[in-house]
Amino acid sequence: MGFQQGLSGLNASSKNLDVIGNNVANAGTFGAKTARAEFADMYAAAMNGSGATNIGIGVRLAAVAQQFTQGNITTTENPLDLAINGAGFFQVADVVRDPNAAPNTPPTMDGPPLYTRNGQFKVDRNGYIVNNQGQVLLGYVANATGVITPQQARPIQLPTAGINPNPTTAIELEFNLDSRAAITLPSGGGINFNDPTTFNNATSVTLFDAMGQDVAVTYYFQKTAANTWDVYATANGVPLMGTSASPAPVATINYPPASGGNPTAAGGGSITYYMGGGGTSTDGRIPIDVPATVRPDGSSTLPINGIELNMGNSTQYGTTFGVTNLTQNGYAPGQLVGVTIDSSGIIMARFSNGQSRPAGQVELATFRNPQGLQPLGGNVWAATYASGDPTVSAPGSGNMGVLQAGALEESNVDLTAELVNMITAQRAYQANAQTIRTQDQVLQTLVSLR
Repeated sequence: MGFQQGLSGLNASSKNLDVIGNNVANAGTFGAKTARAEFADMYAAAMNGSGATNIGIGVRLAAVAQQFTQGNITTTENPLDLAINGAGFFQVADVVRDPNAAPNTPPTMDGPPLYTRNGQFKVDRNGYIVNNQGQVLLGYVANATGVITPQQARPIQLPTAGINPNPTTAIELEFNLDSRAAITLPSGGGINFNDPTTFNNATSVTLFDAMGQDVAVTYYFQKTAANTWDVYATANGVPLMGTSASPAPVATINYPPASGGNPTAAGGGSITYYMGGGGTSTDGRIPIDVPATVRPDGSSTLPINGIELNMGNSTQYGTTFGVTNLTQNGYAPGQLVGVTIDSSGIIMARFSNGQSRPAGQVELATFRNPQGLQPLGGNVWAATYASGDPTVSAPGSGNMGVLQAGALEESNVDLTAELVNMITAQRAYQANAQTIRTQDQVLQTLVSLR
């Protein structure tokens, strides 16, 4: 007669309560995964006289297995909060910084990467994305022009400098000219930019010089004959062709005459663009130069040479004048105002001039056996022989989950189920204690025999 079975049952029930209590305690921990106590029975190796195995001698804790099911995703107000919807782990690492190193020297990783589902990230004083333990987020780093090349995962650092200006080199101008419009060419020829009776329509665009200074360019459309239009342009009031006293058109557009009652348009025949500097263009691409000008505030702008003005999608229909596309590729300098992270993990830096540029990309890792990961506390796990080597890739590729910025993954602990499990474990503890009590009473009876 022994107490082994009841004692092992008490130990097992106690450990089960420990696991349940840990689950309940981490019900509000973002990225935490519920654990399950798994038990195995025990038998002695001795054989009795009949050859049958002995009665079992109790139970033991076989494993505490974490369950890596998806937790609910809740939105937050922090754009650096990240939630993984699907498989994968964030990669973070402890780092060591040399106090004597230059300010922009990357930190050195202290040990192998660690893995977490907790996406509560922030930016430290050096611009690195870190978690609450100060571990840096790993991924791909973009170069100075925003090009991301997949490579060995490194600490991701957000840019601190602004973005340099970019002078305008190309303009897209798409419009329709009203074929019903009257001819506005003055009897003496030319155009008066201050007299709207000498032109039919006008539109404007802002260009940028090499210093990022804005230059206001206005286009004037003057119908000189049937199906023929002159296009003039000024930069801060200065003509791009000719002189202020005698401006010249930067281009002349000659639409093919209508036939069969069809409206004259780009699709009705070949349009000829006569360039102001000489020569013709059949695709509507006109080279223009913008001279140095004086802005309304008195400052001077630099000349902008070699701009390609593309008017190849112009039309002449019997409807009102309208500009359907007017874009240019220049921009002023800008300072970093924020970051956004898309579902594929690309971190976009947003600047005050409206431009965006990739600053890096988050890399995720998956394991063939996630339950083989070793929990280290602080919401991180370490890879082990049982988990296998990590498979790394960008979010959304292969079997990787996608990211949701401004959101966090809640713990997957089901409080209702844990409370029910707690009641069951309590009853099991009481029942095992009762077996020990019964064994004690039987033993007491045996000792009392005379």
